[in-house]
Amino acid sequence: MKRYIIVGAGILGATTAYKLVKSGADVLIVDQKGIGQATEAAAGIICPWLSQRRNKAWYNLAKNGARMYPKLVEELKADGILETGYAKVGALSLHKEEKKLLAMQERALKRRADAPEIGEVTLLNNRETKQLVPMIDEGYSSIYVRGAAKLDGMTFREALLKAAQNHGAKVLEGKATLYQKDNQVLGVFVENERYEADQVIAACGAWMNEFLAPIGVNFQSTGQKGQILHLDMPDLESKDWPVIMPPTNQSIVPFENRIVIGATHENNKGFDQRVTAGGVFDILSKALEVLPELENSTVLEARVGFRPFTPEFLPVIGRLPNVNGLALANGLGSSGLTTGPFVGTQLAKLVLGDTLDISLEDYDVNTAIK
Repeated sequence: MKRYIIVGAGILGATTAYKLVKSGADVLIVDQKGIGQATEAAAGIICPWLSQRRNKAWYNLAKNGARMYPKLVEELKADGILETGYAKVGALSLHKEEKKLLAMQERALKRRADAPEIGEVTLLNNRETKQLVPMIDEGYSSIYVRGAAKLDGMTFREALLKAAQNHGAKVLEGKATLYQKDNQVLGVFVENERYEADQVIAACGAWMNEFLAPIGVNFQSTGQKGQILHLDMPDLESKDWPVIMPPTNQSIVPFENRIVIGATHENNKGFDQRVTAGGVFDILSKALEVLPELENSTVLEARVGFRPFTPEFLPVIGRLPNVNGLALANGLGSSGLTTGPFVGTQLAKLVLGDTLDISLEDYDVNTAIK
């Protein structure tokens, strides 16, 4: 039985672990808590089909990520994990200009030919929009996408880890450093304890450059800071509301008696885990334009995470050149919740020697190495 060590237990690493251990592998997951992992701060929208990004390689990951969620949820249920944080509730993409909404609808309908899971795509006027979410400002109309979903990233990650452990995976908390001889990675050290493996899989997000530097690899990744707010509205029946996509780069995700808003997109902040007044102002000012009644809500908590980006703003997946025994994926960025499970599945297939569903040439690791 081959042994795999996965460094990083965000949604990417957790999916990789789950898929590997279910194949019969021996799996050890090493994760460092409290450092601002992107998944722990994320509550997001699974609706990639309206995106204006023209990069076909990115869209292929996002489309397949959205497609695999229902099957993965059913797989987890079969393993006895019922609470996943995933719910298909539909999405409202808002705008005040009908021309913009019609362009969104046209884009989604074209993509539906290759992604029927999009489901119904409907143009709604402001009155019809408010019928679905009464709190939305009356100035907004929308495109309703029935196949969209919401996801609590932390809950889904915990579901994957619990299922993986039920199948025999082990989880170790601590900071991992690579154990290498010549150009062969043999395992990791955690708190001066050595753990050996046939393969190490690096899924350590915004900390990838720090992880690889000791073996002489100058990996080019950055951590984009994201602050997110959880608001409490105890009398609000919002559990089944569709997710809301305002005409900004933020999102509004309703849960039961709680609405999650954000997140910020802050570059060049290092790993500053502070919740800042500027970040809170940015989030609230944009959200209140869309849902003015949120001014009466209670701020329950704020979270901070760091999204990993690579130089091409496209995930990289594969093996390091001239280094044996190590595979990695990185650069999932702000679409990590959507793409993470699919990319993790491809990582598992890669190290198992199975046929992948993508071409690794489209996600060349060399583009992130200086």
